[in-house]
Amino acid sequence: MRQYLDFEKPLAEIHELMENVRAKADGNPAAAEKELQRLTKKARQVEGELYGRLTPWQETQVARHPDRPSMLEYVERFVEGFLELHGDRAFRDDPAIVGGVGRIGDHEAVFLGHQKGRTLKTRVIRNFGMAHPEGYRKSLRLMEFAERFDKPVVCFIDTPGAYPGMGAEERGQSEAIARNLFVMARLRTPVICTVIGEGGSGGALAIGVGDRTLMLQYSTYSVISPEGCASILWKSADKAPQAAEAMAITSSRLKDLELIDEVVPEPLGGAHRDVAAVARSLKQVLGEWLEKVGSVDIDRLLEERYQRLMRYGKFNG
Repeated sequence: MRQYLDFEKPLAEIHELMENVRAKADGNPAAAEKELQRLTKKARQVEGELYGRLTPWQETQVARHPDRPSMLEYVERFVEGFLELHGDRAFRDDPAIVGGVGRIGDHEAVFLGHQKGRTLKTRVIRNFGMAHPEGYRKSLRLMEFAERFDKPVVCFIDTPGAYPGMGAEERGQSEAIARNLFVMARLRTPVICTVIGEGGSGGALAIGVGDRTLMLQYSTYSVISPEGCASILWKSADKAPQAAEAMAITSSRLKDLELIDEVVPEPLGGAHRDVAAVARSLKQVLGEWLEKVGSVDIDRLLEERYQRLMRYGKFNG
């Protein structure tokens, strides 16, 4: 059953009318067909109007949609021969982060990403995509594996943030994230990062330092969640829409600020409306960037990566 976001209520009402017409179509099928055509046209018009003027907070809701495709759904659609690798060789395997080796076209690569889960059971198992330190240490192990065997790294970012629980802090959550930032900044192999849903805080950045950063159109990327920001600034999470507006968390704003390199289009309503089309687009874009960065001398690539990091936060006073 299709799930509607709060701002999609007008669209939900039209779809409900369409279901009622279908249920009563037996009495006058010709009239029902005519009415369905009218309602279908109206639904497209309303959807276009809604998604033509989304606020940053509404885009945040789309990025968090429970049906939004996850890393493994993209991997299943366009990564050939994917072999998942497990564990950090220190504590345990963290299901919130998935990693392994596979191939996009002619490009063999190491793939890493957050995995939120689909059903309630799998979301609990995956900890809603909030990784523990061992998840980031698993990522680090696989990135060093990629460097050793001269394979590029492709990261899929989709997390509300790193897990803030007591156990995670006891096992060095902040150190694990910082270590990943340090290593990724000088990893001697190409790194391409794509935000496919939420890019939240250090939990996202821990696998987000690379040579190119992409975002799906309705994804978000920020140092803190809008609710968290609102709780700090206004002492109330109810101000999250205002925080989302001020934080420049959407793909279009971040592209304008030159913090990301490319926005991958999504269909109206988000990637979950046509996963196959989004997967085809993402596969093509990733293949093009792998070709481009893979042709650059590694020392030059590292220098460009360093200069790219140094540009972040600059402004004209």
